[in-house]
Amino acid sequence: MPIATVNPANGETLRTFDALGADEIERRLAVADTAFRAYRTTGFGERSRLMNRAADLLDEDQQDIARTMTLEMGKPVGAARAEAAKCAKAMRWYASHAEGLLADEHPAPVDVEDSGASRAYVHYRPLGTVLAVMPWNFPLWQVVRFAAPALMAGNTGLLKHASNVPQTALYLGDLFRRAGFPEGCFQTLLVGSGAIEAILRDRRVAAATLTGSEPAGRAVAAVAGDEVKRTVLELGGSDPYLVLPSADVARAARVAVTARVQNNGQSCIAAKRFIVHTEVYEEFAERFTVGMRDLTVGDPLEESTDVGPLASEQGRTDLEELVDDAVRQGAGALCGGGRPEGLGGGLEHGWFYAPTVLTGITPAMRIHHEETFGPVASLYRVNSLDEAVELANDTPFGLSSNVWTRDAEESRRCVRDLEAGGVFFNGMTASHPALPFGGVKRSGYGRELAGHGIREFCNATTVWYGTEPQ
Repeated sequence: MPIATVNPANGETLRTFDALGADEIERRLAVADTAFRAYRTTGFGERSRLMNRAADLLDEDQQDIARTMTLEMGKPVGAARAEAAKCAKAMRWYASHAEGLLADEHPAPVDVEDSGASRAYVHYRPLGTVLAVMPWNFPLWQVVRFAAPALMAGNTGLLKHASNVPQTALYLGDLFRRAGFPEGCFQTLLVGSGAIEAILRDRRVAAATLTGSEPAGRAVAAVAGDEVKRTVLELGGSDPYLVLPSADVARAARVAVTARVQNNGQSCIAAKRFIVHTEVYEEFAERFTVGMRDLTVGDPLEESTDVGPLASEQGRTDLEELVDDAVRQGAGALCGGGRPEGLGGGLEHGWFYAPTVLTGITPAMRIHHEETFGPVASLYRVNSLDEAVELANDTPFGLSSNVWTRDAEESRRCVRDLEAGGVFFNGMTASHPALPFGGVKRSGYGRELAGHGIREFCNATTVWYGTEPQ
């Protein structure tokens, strides 16, 4: 895949970039390793100062970097600005909380008295240089939610970003440099996917984190496992959105529209399967379909646009194949079901797909089991909570879930029984710096964000004293 900015709204190639050669990759690995040996000894106060400076610069750059993201992968420009603001917020959160999250843990003396220790505690140390393989769909946020905790913990980072967002990738490397982080603390590597294995196998790379597709996760995990290196994987999702009889149906339907089409529907944590109890199904289906049909599809640089293009032509083709397979086997489209009509001004050459609601989904259809990465919703009718939970869990993925209910017992059942890394009640799934994020099953393993995320790339070191040094 070429390393290039191609505007998905009209198919125009805006910039192309050469991949780094072997000599330059070697130089950058060496610089990262050297930087880690010094940076790991800095105090939290200095790291916090640098991270806060990076957040300030990102705020100053918000308009420009939002436009860059929109031109590279098509998200509506308002959403791009919000993404930049969220990144600055996460940077400041880790700048404020990292020291406490990584504070030494001291078991009570009675808990270790039979270990023979006069004193024992757990101390967190950074691992080293971490390779981050990141996707295009949230080209700032996916990186920052790794980089902020990793850098605050004392690690250094190498970013291999998706090849269709090279300008955003280069911006990130430059951002941390401008903030004053020492040379080599965070570097962007413009390389193709074929270069990942050699970089990950290099002895100077301690660990890896990947957000992306299941095949990409399998490949990175296999190499890391062979090298016995730690990994965190955040892969696909096919999140259920349960609407039960006690729900506020009007609000559930309004939020469902946003939950499905956020980021043009290209989000691992977007709700994709809408599982609605028969008692409220007709009302929800009508409200949801009207909301999806009324969305404005168009130029993502226009403030009035709700849904922009898919990020790539292949992505649209993949989505079309899923929908066409379902329709051939009997599914119906309450709205959408194809490319939008009436787009002009060059947008007819872009990779747009109309917001779509499908019904009559069966297990024989690919869309029942595969992730839909675009503005297409699968709508199901169920007769009980048991049936809803069973259907929600009938997926190889387990990233997050959404439940609309005002019944306390139903909420307890869902917390107990839904196979997912998160359960969000009466609202849509969202990531937040203070809450751990990640999945189960084929959605990956490990956690990002919160204290769980910052400790993923730390060595939890047991410190034991038989007698105290003088």
